[in-house]
Amino acid sequence: MGLFSFIKNAGAKVFGIGKSTEEEAADKATKLFDAVDRLGFEVRDLNIEVDGDTAKVWGEANSQETREKVVLVLGNTEGIASVDDRMTVAVEEPQAQFHTVVSGDSLSKIAKHYYGDAMKYPVIFEANKPMLKSPDLIYPGQVLRIPVID
Repeated sequence: MGLFSFIKNAGAKVFGIGKSTEEEAADKATKLFDAVDRLGFEVRDLNIEVDGDTAKVWGEANSQETREKVVLVLGNTEGIASVDDRMTVAVEEPQAQFHTVVSGDSLSKIAKHYYGDAMKYPVIFEANKPMLKSPDLIYPGQVLRIPVID
């Protein structure tokens, strides 16, 4: 899919401090791998490296949706400014759009913008589970999947 940009200091706080650059990069990669694994995403031969504020990810995702969610988990982590997605997908599917939340956004407002119907907000909520726990818990700087709907 390519290189995706995120807001470096917005997102989940996953990383610690006080280690050498090499130790810190390896620790960050391990924590990112654990975050993806905890969410149960199926990616064969998943590999994650961190170089500064960029996370590089390889592997074969079982679906385009899984691929995009892995990119979002990595990018929506504080300290990560970009994700270099080198994953492949077992079955090709249409790619979703990504939306960066700004102050004043709500899922219904975002749904209105992309789908022309504010009541389609559950589509966006479902497309971003399990990262989103509630439709009301989004924050500025967070990047969301906006799937293609018929």
